[in-house]
Amino acid sequence: MRWLHALGHALAITGSMTWEILWALILGFALSAVVQAVVRRATIIRLLGDDRPRTLALAAGLGAASSSCSYAAVALARSLFRKGASFTAAMAFEIASTNLVIELGIILALLIGWQFTLAEFIGGPIMIILMALLFRLFLRPRLLDAARTQAERGLAGSMEGHAAMDMTIAAEGSLWQRLRSRQAFTSVSHIFVMEWAAVIRDIVIGLLIAGAVAAWVPNSFWGHLFLSGHPLASKLWGPLIGPVVSLLSFVCSIGNVPLAGVLWNGGISFGGVVAFIFADLLIVPILVIYRKYYGTKMMLFILAALYATMVAAGYLIELIFGGLGLIPAGRHAKVFEASIQWNYTTVLNIIFLLLAAALCCRFVRSGGIPMLRMMGGAPETGGEHHDHARVGPPS
Repeated sequence: MRWLHALGHALAITGSMTWEILWALILGFALSAVVQAVVRRATIIRLLGDDRPRTLALAAGLGAASSSCSYAAVALARSLFRKGASFTAAMAFEIASTNLVIELGIILALLIGWQFTLAEFIGGPIMIILMALLFRLFLRPRLLDAARTQAERGLAGSMEGHAAMDMTIAAEGSLWQRLRSRQAFTSVSHIFVMEWAAVIRDIVIGLLIAGAVAAWVPNSFWGHLFLSGHPLASKLWGPLIGPVVSLLSFVCSIGNVPLAGVLWNGGISFGGVVAFIFADLLIVPILVIYRKYYGTKMMLFILAALYATMVAAGYLIELIFGGLGLIPAGRHAKVFEASIQWNYTTVLNIIFLLLAAALCCRFVRSGGIPMLRMMGGAPETGGEHHDHARVGPPS
């Protein structure tokens, strides 16, 4: 029965981590839904037609206000590219929409430490800048034209339907007036539920993997893998190995964070953790989607370019935070088995579970179930693609 005890230990750690971050997940997705309800997608498309610094900064800002689901972000970036956005701006949007979002920062701070949240929000723009430089230097017009031709074929990928839905509210007036409307409440509820539906698989898989790794993999293994006994070698090796671990874990988006905590406790460098989290856009299923969207050559170019920028961003973050003395001295990420107690976490979980219940009720009562079925997407049969047709919920 040793295997049963080991399984129970892993599940207990998974449950503990889930309980610790539950309120923060709900808060992050609720805030993200509010932002998405008032930022019109047509505006995003109109403003991203080139790769100037101002455009890329705008793409990053709009991406940060968008989906935190890696699959939906990849699908949406393809849609922006097809509708006239530059490929560089679309990729900047994609990077920001998975690495500069509210919920990711909250979970990082809660599980690992605020320093990692700060590193993520500084490293993200660094990565976008480096990506833009590499694209300008090495992305040839012939390869870009071939990628556009492939993208125009309209092959559907994972979460294509989610990327196609635009549920921004049509009401006019001030921001506060719009948010107080019944239409806003409905739109927020629909975005909230669909965002959860888009990432729940990755969150669950990420927590299960993190629990299993924490319970079953000895610290000595991580110490050897990350060269933790050799400080300089560890700092050089961490950003190189971090994205590789992420690529092989098949976990993306917020699901990466619990595993990042395990790796940090195991001895990976600070820059290695940052590079690992950035690599949610290079997991094997998403590489398959890149190949379907843009062709094999462009997929390989994206893999090489993004891997290089993740590694470089990891090194720069290590240098910057090391120089400022901001790298945590201890390795105490919240990856442990704990019982549920009556404390601030329990109170916050109850409050935000009630909020989630209210949003879910509104979602169901306002006809959200049929829209949820659209999220899987469907292959197109030609003609004009409807990625950005507005699918607004009833008020």
